[in-house]
Amino acid sequence: MNEHSREEPRVGGAYSHYVLVLLLVVYMFNFIDRNILAILAEDIKADLGVSDAQIGFLYGTVFALFHAIFGIPLGRFADVWSRRNLISIGLFFWSLMTVASGLARSFGVLAVCRIGVGIGEASASPAAYSMLFDYYPPRLRATVVAIYNSGIYIGAGVGVFLGGFILDLWATTYPTDAPFGLKGWQVAFMIVGMPGVLLAGWIATLREPVRGISEGLVAEKHPAPFKVLGRELLSIIPPLNLLGLLGQRRSLVVNMTAAIISIAAAYFLVFLTGSVAQWVAISIGAYATFSWAQSLKLRDPVTFGMMFRSKSFVYLCLAFPMNSFVGFGAGFWIAPLLMRLHDVAPTEVGLYLGLSVAVGGFTGITLGGVCADYLKTKFPSGRLILGYFTILGTIPFLLLVIYSDNLVHAFWFNFVLMVLASSAQGVPHSTISDLVLPRMRAVASAFYILMSTILGLALGPYFIGLMSDMFQAGGMNQAESLRTAIAVSMLALIPALVFMALAQRHLPIDESTRLQRARKLGESVGG
Repeated sequence: MNEHSREEPRVGGAYSHYVLVLLLVVYMFNFIDRNILAILAEDIKADLGVSDAQIGFLYGTVFALFHAIFGIPLGRFADVWSRRNLISIGLFFWSLMTVASGLARSFGVLAVCRIGVGIGEASASPAAYSMLFDYYPPRLRATVVAIYNSGIYIGAGVGVFLGGFILDLWATTYPTDAPFGLKGWQVAFMIVGMPGVLLAGWIATLREPVRGISEGLVAEKHPAPFKVLGRELLSIIPPLNLLGLLGQRRSLVVNMTAAIISIAAAYFLVFLTGSVAQWVAISIGAYATFSWAQSLKLRDPVTFGMMFRSKSFVYLCLAFPMNSFVGFGAGFWIAPLLMRLHDVAPTEVGLYLGLSVAVGGFTGITLGGVCADYLKTKFPSGRLILGYFTILGTIPFLLLVIYSDNLVHAFWFNFVLMVLASSAQGVPHSTISDLVLPRMRAVASAFYILMSTILGLALGPYFIGLMSDMFQAGGMNQAESLRTAIAVSMLALIPALVFMALAQRHLPIDESTRLQRARKLGESVGG
């Protein structure tokens, strides 16, 4: 292999597959480290004395807030710096923070560690999507994204299994006087975090593809990537974001108005629920998102216009995240629910639930990616057909999982649920990439992830936990209250369907006019 091919690997081929597999493994560790909390939740509750709402906050909100806030600047950074290096550094950091979670002996310390995991994981996916879109041609994007996103389900399944196995093994081996006084859930965090620290070095050996080569729209190397990162961090982290608006009176007034609205909304929601940390965190996330979008409009009006003046882009960033509200929420609470309903050990739930999540998710997402690319060749908005399939398929099988009186049947229903729910995982990112230019892909993906994180991860698990606590206060037992809360959360699928229909309506024209829209906004682009 000559020096030129070493620096500029070709689109497709064996090396592209090698990169895809390694990035898939990274994404698996992303969700192992994130989702192991589901099987550990009952032990953490008992050991730290926390409520369902606090567990939902720990898994969702506190993780999601920092994942969302840092996802945007890191996504933008991925558009101008080495995506390989960013993924490697992020993997090392979040794995280290997962190990540190095992040293936590209080709710507050564990929350801080989860913040670190959220920040680290924010670096991975936007950069990975951008790399893969340069390693593979556009016609294979949904398939490639689906394979990559299968790491969600494989990782979640492996995390649940490993967590349950380690809990029971530790309890059996050390029924009393465990080394250093460590609990099983602490050891589980340490064990699953260590491999990622080592894998980070391997990722650093990957070759960086030429940005935009898969579409013949090669982007020039940015001369000052770290300056871009600094600017992006200043644009989104309160109150540093105000520094970029000094001297721009109108923009400053608009920003301060948004801050006041965010504070007022947080105060009202705290008054209704009593959950100070939850709504302060959400208001900070919402305000930071607005500040970043305002800054992007001032600094890069072309990227802002390509994203937010595309109706299909906006509706996609609402439809799938609303579906994620149910996906993240129910996905986290199913393990604790089955343990409460059927009075079984973490090992049994972890094994069979982990298998149904991993195998079902991998099957659905892989087949779904192939189907999405095929449907795209038949209909302009063909990929979105799988979006409807996912949302509508979730309803009956999720109800069967949570209301089944037979544990074995629940596992099989969950397998089918995972096949259906995962089938459209490749759709939003592949569709969004077709609406923007190559230099904007990572930041566009980062914004979508932000919306999915805030609407899905930050709200879904917490909402179910809060409803569960409220139903318990009304006289329900722990199992019945949690089951009812999951069922109520499914109402979020109604707006998800509405936004999907709106996205489908506008997608064909937005995709076909991509280059024209870019030129109209002032971008010099060929094709």
